Amino acid sequence: MLRHAIAPSSGWTKAPHTVVRSRRMNSDAKILLLYVQGLPDSATDHPLGELARKLDMKGRSYQQAKKQLTEHGYLHEWRSQGDGGRWMTEQLLSSTPLTRDEAGTARAKLSPEKGQLTRPEQPPCPPPGAQLPTVGEPTSRPVGGYEPEEEHDEKNNPPDQPTEPAASKSAPEPEPAGDLDGEAPLPSPQLWRAERVLLSLRHSRRELLLGVGEARVLAGRAARWLERGVTESDLRHALLAELPKEGVRSAFGFLGHRLTHKCPVPPAPAAPPQPPPPPVRALIACTGTGTGAEEHLFRPLGDETECAECRRATAYASWMVDTDTYDFPPDMTWRQRIVAVAKADALRGRTA
Repeated sequence: MLRHAIAPSSGWTKAPHTVVRSRRMNSDAKILLLYVQGLPDSATDHPLGELARKLDMKGRSYQQAKKQLTEHGYLHEWRSQGDGGRWMTEQLLSSTPLTRDEAGTARAKLSPEKGQLTRPEQPPCPPPGAQLPTVGEPTSRPVGGYEPEEEHDEKNNPPDQPTEPAASKSAPEPEPAGDLDGEAPLPSPQLWRAERVLLSLRHSRRELLLGVGEARVLAGRAARWLERGVTESDLRHALLAELPKEGVRSAFGFLGHRLTHKCPVPPAPAAPPQPPPPPVRALIACTGTGTGAEEHLFRPLGDETECAECRRATAYASWMVDTDTYDFPPDMTWRQRIVAVAKADALRGRTA
């Protein structure tokens, strides 16, 4: 193989051979690492997932690349919960593998607050202004108020990993709000009971600790269990049973996946009642009996006054008059023949 290489004079990024020739990382992980290392400092305050989307890297490809970078020491993350249950995530992406202690030292040098996560400043409250009074009497505020605000993608967020709030260096993770399925909220009492069950899980397993905002997001899914007849005790048992042996990395992702995929099937609607059978009509005497034939009874289906045999004989009598014949088909009974002849004679104006 021949090779011709010209070193660029500008616009290049140093790539260690340990990264380029590594067989333990796929091409997505290498490209993502080199792409972020080549960005200017002003562009590194975006989430790592947002930077990956600029490379058309989504879903499983990004999760696999992120996992490989973390396993080989190129990516380190720190998560902490601030005031009001707000989660903060800080990431460090290095060009060489670092241990956890080495990454912590580098983080302390790069972070503006020496390793402390930067907290977003809250905007000052505007001064009160004059407002017109509303129409009607004041009412009490309903419990809950869980309005869907964002869509949750189960395909891009596996159950054992948190939703992606991370940044290349530091960025606040927005508090989730609303039902992940984007459906209308259920009645408030059920939401309150479901949220209480979710917040109580930390007493049984510490790794299932949820923030207030996370519990409110998942309460919509848990309330559907209660709506389908599951008790609070059974719901708690279903969420705590058969936890992964390696532990739960993200309580929010794990519980959200379990609440969705193990939700009981809603009860089937009750079958409509069968219509009552038609009333049984009384037997009546057939009016189509010809002269010389004995009277017989039949049970009508509607408002007919002749039995089926006599109605057939009446139709055959009209045919006999039109064709001037007395031939009978072989399947006609003796009663049908007598009635047919009598009716045919009556139609001709003669008596039998």
